[in-house]
Amino acid sequence: MAHKWRDIRGTFSPEVEARIRRQVQLAPLMMKLYQLREARNLTQTSLAETLKVNQGAVSKMEKRTDMYVSTLRSYLKAMGAELQIKAIFPDGEVVIEQFEDLDEGRNDPAA
Repeated sequence: MAHKWRDIRGTFSPEVEARIRRQVQLAPLMMKLYQLREARNLTQTSLAETLKVNQGAVSKMEKRTDMYVSTLRSYLKAMGAELQIKAIFPDGEVVIEQFEDLDEGRNDPAA
């Protein structure tokens, strides 16, 4: 038997309701690389052409949990985005500039 969401939702504790609200608010701000690519209406093949790699290399990038900053920057740049790295503390945020001057000639999109 199907249940209506409003009936189910009424059974949650206030803590669970607050957690659900936070997750719903953050959902558009948190994506995996493949989700970001899809949200930008790009295929792995079209992104591969921009990066001058094969489609398989893009697939591998999207599955990685650890990669070079230069690789991530190249991937995002191919979608028209800029990469910004921040340290977030309870009392504020600091943009890390150490990676701003990476030699673009050394970027390896497949790494």
